[in-house]
Amino acid sequence: MNFTKPLLKYVLTTAVAVLLSYSSFAGGFPVRQGRLLLSPSVSYFFANKEWDSVGVKKPFPKDGKFQSIEFSLAAEYGISRRWAAVALVPYVINTFQQTGFKSTTTGFTDAETGLKYYLANINYQYYFSLQGTAITPMYTNKNLGYEAEGAEFKIAFAGSGEMGSKNFYFNVEDGIRRYFGASGPLQDRYTGTFGLTLDRNFKNQLSVAVGGFYTYSSYKFFNRLNPSATKNFAFNQVSLSYGHSFNHDISIFLTAGQFITGRNTGDGTSGQIGLAYRIGN
Repeated sequence: MNFTKPLLKYVLTTAVAVLLSYSSFAGGFPVRQGRLLLSPSVSYFFANKEWDSVGVKKPFPKDGKFQSIEFSLAAEYGISRRWAAVALVPYVINTFQQTGFKSTTTGFTDAETGLKYYLANINYQYYFSLQGTAITPMYTNKNLGYEAEGAEFKIAFAGSGEMGSKNFYFNVEDGIRRYFGASGPLQDRYTGTFGLTLDRNFKNQLSVAVGGFYTYSSYKFFNRLNPSATKNFAFNQVSLSYGHSFNHDISIFLTAGQFITGRNTGDGTSGQIGLAYRIGN
């Protein structure tokens, strides 16, 4: 199946979709009315060092190690030219071990459901969007999350263009999230992605991203059994991703990431493999 220039918007949308499937799915790029994007993915996270409360990095006590395998399914459906519905369902296997101790926790974590509104565009090349998301816990084990409902408001700016013989795309977004439970944290999540298509048929893409969390709460304890359940922490990370589009409807993406700074969190290395399926026109 040959690739044509109009397919570029789909390729860029699915690229951002998989790269950001943990929180926002397709970012600022619009999804056509009646079209469904599905992205199943598997992620791996590992840490054997931590940043303390003042940002000093050191090994976990007693040769400790934390690893997490996450299976997730993200979806985005174009309701109209302006509106889209989004959803994310993750399932994790978390393991923490140190000398003389090992703990494994499995289960669904927080489901995310929301609506996205495409606020404006510039020449159908640059897009602005707003998104509201509800966070619903799907577990009772406190080691899987905050055990609290929450909400998030996000803004995104995305676009594409040409750079010499290559096509580029970018997505920048920031979301403010609040969990409503006792000592519920307030989070600021940001991501910036820049990518290039590597061939004229738009089959191959390479992208880099910078992102991070800044989370604030009166509860300061660092939960080594599950760092994602810690309520007061911060980190910044960089990632590199390669994507390949098999045809108009199916793409695969491989991503590697590394934390570069942190506070009250593990020093994490991550990898992800994700697929993107387009259903509809």
